[in-house]
Amino acid sequence: MAKKTILRNVQLINEGKIYTSDLLIENGPISKIAPVINAVNTAVIDCDGKYLIPGMIDDQVHFREPGFTDKADINSESRAAVAGGITSFMDMPNTMPAVLSKERLEEKFRIAAKKSLANYSFFMGVSRSNWEEALRTDPETVCGLSDDGIYLDNQEVRLANDPEFLDFLFSRCDTLVALHCEDHAVIGRNTQKWGTGSEINPCKLHACIRSEQACVEATTRVLKSAKQYGNKVHLLHISTLAEASLLDAKQPVRDKRITAEACLPHLYFSEQDYEKLGNSIKWNPAVKTLRDKRGLLRLLLSGHLDIIATDHAPHLFIEKQGSYLKAKPGGPLVQHALLMLLELYHRGLISLQQIVEKTSHNVAQAYRIQQRGYIREGYYADLVLLDLDLASEVNRENLIYKCGWSPVMDQKFLSAVTHTWVNGELVFNKGQFDQSVKGMRLSFEKIR
Repeated sequence: MAKKTILRNVQLINEGKIYTSDLLIENGPISKIAPVINAVNTAVIDCDGKYLIPGMIDDQVHFREPGFTDKADINSESRAAVAGGITSFMDMPNTMPAVLSKERLEEKFRIAAKKSLANYSFFMGVSRSNWEEALRTDPETVCGLSDDGIYLDNQEVRLANDPEFLDFLFSRCDTLVALHCEDHAVIGRNTQKWGTGSEINPCKLHACIRSEQACVEATTRVLKSAKQYGNKVHLLHISTLAEASLLDAKQPVRDKRITAEACLPHLYFSEQDYEKLGNSIKWNPAVKTLRDKRGLLRLLLSGHLDIIATDHAPHLFIEKQGSYLKAKPGGPLVQHALLMLLELYHRGLISLQQIVEKTSHNVAQAYRIQQRGYIREGYYADLVLLDLDLASEVNRENLIYKCGWSPVMDQKFLSAVTHTWVNGELVFNKGQFDQSVKGMRLSFEKIR
């Protein structure tokens, strides 16, 4: 017998519109969207006029498994993700060992199939040492190639700092490549200038060391090569207004050969927050000026930047303590990313439709994900129910992250995520999880 559920009286936020409807889920996909739906042998959930959105698709997370499971693992962080309204994620290759072979890549997929409550994909790492194997990666079953963070056990330079190899790779590559753009030489010089006496230097110097110049020089280098070869390139965590201004806002996301993202740390925090929050908002690239923060949001809404990601990168609390230079960069965000964006909505800085566009629709278009990212008949029912009038507070008792801390600890939010469906299954219901449900491997169009 078919498993059917009607979501009654919801306000759908989808494709630029908000309207009241019923929605029928049948055996995983959405089978019908209509003002009134009635069906026999069907469970009914009265949503009481609350908002329903397509689940967020987070294209940049670091779930730390295998190799760093003291900090996080795929089960713990996928639970945090679905509790925060993220129904699909793409994980970076900087686990231990780094994902530089098909065998290691498929190991992560096997782990996720057993442990992840959310849908998943994993980037294949690419470097000078493994480019031949990386280029054999199947673009229909893997989200893309990336060099983000693979240097944990590999001394090769980041691709944005190696223009000769970048040209070599782009001239041969026919799948999406996602890159971290910061210039090593600029960072090195700035460290020499600002890093002396690092035991007492405040964390606000992070924005001086990993500066605008470091980001712009590397991003400019990647753009030059990508435009020469016409590759499908995605620029990770753009952190400066100057970089965002280099990008195209005219083409639809699906047609762009170069797409780019803003991440929550750079949209929500600025260097003014270092005094209070210190190392807890130390990310690479660095959280920068208030002008950059405001400019990133403006160019996100204008279409220069295409999507919003979290760059969820948990470390143990003790690893974030001590001197600035020794503290690890990154922190946990997936459980609270949507709530942070809804705070921006409540402040009048972004609309609900724009949040959905930048966290779901455009991610599906940039990566050409099949049957996800929209509330459409025939698409998988990856759905999130929001209560914009139910306040929620971040505290140690309700944190799901394995690392046990958050950069928004003790913050009160005006909204709450109450329900999350993944592939039509209710995996999160007012604080309770259905751990019997597991996500699916994401599929992509062959030609990207």
